[in-house]
Amino acid sequence: MRITRRDLMQAAAATALTGFAGETAAVEAAGAVRVGLLTVKTGPLASGGIDMERALVMYLKERNNELAGRKVELIVADTAGVPATARTKTQELVERNNVHCLIGPLAAFEALAIDDYIRLTKTPTLSVAAAEDMTQRHPNPWFVRATSTSAQCAHPMADYCSKELKFKRMITIADDIAYGQEMCAGFQRVFEENGGKIIQKLFTPLTTPDYGAVVTDLKTDADGIFLGLAGSNGFRFLRQFVEYGMKEKLQPVGGMTALDEAVLRNMGDEALGIVTACWYSAELDNPLNKQFAKAFREEFSYDPGFYAGSTYVEAAVLESALKAVSGTVEGKDAFMAALRATKVDTVRGPVRFDEFGNVVGNVYIRKVVRKDARLVNAVIKTYPDVSQFWTYDPKQFLGNPVYSRDFPPAKNLEK
Repeated sequence: MRITRRDLMQAAAATALTGFAGETAAVEAAGAVRVGLLTVKTGPLASGGIDMERALVMYLKERNNELAGRKVELIVADTAGVPATARTKTQELVERNNVHCLIGPLAAFEALAIDDYIRLTKTPTLSVAAAEDMTQRHPNPWFVRATSTSAQCAHPMADYCSKELKFKRMITIADDIAYGQEMCAGFQRVFEENGGKIIQKLFTPLTTPDYGAVVTDLKTDADGIFLGLAGSNGFRFLRQFVEYGMKEKLQPVGGMTALDEAVLRNMGDEALGIVTACWYSAELDNPLNKQFAKAFREEFSYDPGFYAGSTYVEAAVLESALKAVSGTVEGKDAFMAALRATKVDTVRGPVRFDEFGNVVGNVYIRKVVRKDARLVNAVIKTYPDVSQFWTYDPKQFLGNPVYSRDFPPAKNLEK
């Protein structure tokens, strides 16, 4: 039998259609995209962890729980802010619930605790946690972060303190965890390279019940104090700081989470005028954020902050990547490549990733003001396109040790 060119073309077309139909059928047969959320619903970080869940649920509900043509099943796990529990919950989500990807965890020490497991199981993870080295000296190929590293917002905050506020002498205080240590280290590096001095460094346990003794031990011959506290700790420290009359002696400034909207709603005049740095504010003037912040406020009666913004942004990255692979999340390599190639407008502004999977995006200097009878973080300055390496050469940056209690060394401490 003679086979013509036309026969070959028809056969090829039929094969292509069959293949496309097969892919479509495979996607439909695979069912929902299963997303695991690692968050914190108990302990001192719970206020932020609850906001993570609320914002992610909101994002999915706005899309009828469907992304890129596939239904989404969300499975939530409470890590309690404990590294061992974070690892156990991650294993349950991957091995029992067969999730296709993870969003979270909240804390840097939790991300470090599950790092090797993510690598071993090749589980795509969209992290909220700021653990520096997971996108630096020991990058995890199954990890992207659309929030920031611990120090990514502390670098511009230090720049602002030295150049705009004209501070020369400062104190830092933070939770004694990886996040707090790394954030204060980045702040110290930039502040001292700009000519300032860190004269006192304090680290307190994450579960500190009372800050009275810490407050009374603060040096008062400094210009200001940088707060690297998370969850409800920033709120509790600042309240005692004000009660002891220290706000008149030291000007407090803060990192990403110190005066988050999740705790700002419980504060009063003691928070007014305090400047912080973060990649997000509910007051950001862009269409996506206006819609999100309004909807969140209407449902929960307070503004979204760092933690709510984090999962809402990660969900936008997830949706963009899923669209890029036509919903075929089962192809792990292609899906992970799509995550890292994502460039998308979000409630925080434009998001893209560097070669290590960490976000490059705007950082905002914010000031607490009263608006419509509530406290808000008003944006007063924007540092555009901030990377995890600040203004440093990446190779030189990575040639140094990871930020910690001991690096950079504290050369200006006073007894």
